[in-house]
Amino acid sequence: MAGAVTIGEETFGTVKKVTLAWTSSTGGLVSGFPTTNAYNGAISRFVTVPSTSAAPDLNYDIVLNDLDGTDVLMGAGANRSNTATEQVLASNLGFVANDKLELQISGAGDTKQGTAYVYIR
Repeated sequence: MAGAVTIGEETFGTVKKVTLAWTSSTGGLVSGFPTTNAYNGAISRFVTVPSTSAAPDLNYDIVLNDLDGTDVLMGAGANRSNTATEQVLASNLGFVANDKLELQISGAGDTKQGTAYVYIR
């Protein structure tokens, strides 16, 4: 395991909002923290918010793997901004089928922070 992740979940009607608040390790990595719950459905929105006090390095990369090791973001988590909130809409994202999800981050820098939001319908 590298770094740390705090996972939250809210349900709004048919949409699940999964919050992944992360802190990178000394090597700029985050990995090894699967969600407690398994999810089903289309990833309808993905949002990244860099910390204002411990911003990650420019163009850090996020992968959100299912338990088969497949990135459900379909590469859309690459090259994230270190200053701006960014979002990716459903047409560029994949699906999850009864799987837990694991956030993996690289290139974030030493003990940097941010939050990723995943909306599943």
